[in-house]
Amino acid sequence: MRTQKSSNNKINTNIIKKTAKKLGFDFCGIAPATKLTTEKHRYEKWLSMKCHGKMGYLNKNLSLRFNPSLLLDNARSVISLAVNYYPAKKQNPETKYRISKYAYGKDYHLVLKEKLLHLLDHIYEQSGNVNGRAFVDSAPVMEKSWAQKAGLGWIGKNGCLIIPQYGSFVFLCELIIDIELEYDKPFQKNRCGNCTLCIEICPSGAISKEGFVNAQKCISYLNIEMKDHIDENAGHNLFNWVFGCDICQDICPWNRFARPENKNLFGINKKILDLTNKQWENLSKEKYISYIKNTNSVMTRIKYEKLKNNIQICRK
Repeated sequence: MRTQKSSNNKINTNIIKKTAKKLGFDFCGIAPATKLTTEKHRYEKWLSMKCHGKMGYLNKNLSLRFNPSLLLDNARSVISLAVNYYPAKKQNPETKYRISKYAYGKDYHLVLKEKLLHLLDHIYEQSGNVNGRAFVDSAPVMEKSWAQKAGLGWIGKNGCLIIPQYGSFVFLCELIIDIELEYDKPFQKNRCGNCTLCIEICPSGAISKEGFVNAQKCISYLNIEMKDHIDENAGHNLFNWVFGCDICQDICPWNRFARPENKNLFGINKKILDLTNKQWENLSKEKYISYIKNTNSVMTRIKYEKLKNNIQICRK
């Protein structure tokens, strides 16, 4: 009986990984759906240091965040998936107003959620009565911790998941399901070693030597997550980033392995990438809707008024 169960687990695991590859996922690893005890202690320390800024939601639902069984009854397996998003095209080099590479194309939440649901449907078709939930930044899930437990990579000092021979320009998402599978070995070694380049280059000093990222200092927090307008007289500096920031990733030696995403999963929004300084500075609400809102851009995470405020801070 045990042999048959083990055989079924292996068959289901192979089906899941092959299907994930066909759907365009670059990496797929699987971990048992156990409680995250060590991660909970580190996260609580991060919260106690007020590193979450005004993102109050990060201080809520802590029991859900570290126990997958509270997100899905009888949870047995966490399937972690990663997709490369390193773009083939670069932003207009003559403009000073920078946006993060993950915003060059379509909103990854929409693209990956659809693929996750296709994968879940396929698991149900092949394995019978399976219950599951799909997550793309849509619930309190410790996605980087699960990716590490599933053997995809390690969490770097800048807080990003780093995949060896690939880098950190990847989107992460998860399926939690209620059947057992064959599990991958956790990625044990932190290969950052003595490198501190991300800590040293961060212009706002957001990354500590212990690998804690202080959101209140982070450029991406200031220009996206902090919903309030930035006080032009408060001394904040976005260092020309109007949406997100890639400084700590661009300097990471592991990202020398980054290669352009070639499946065209997210596309390229040329209208945004080709904007000149003058076009950024004169961006009207109508153009914002045309370039960003109507193109399923992830930049719709901030309102037009917030983007204009960011541009004004960078313009000074």
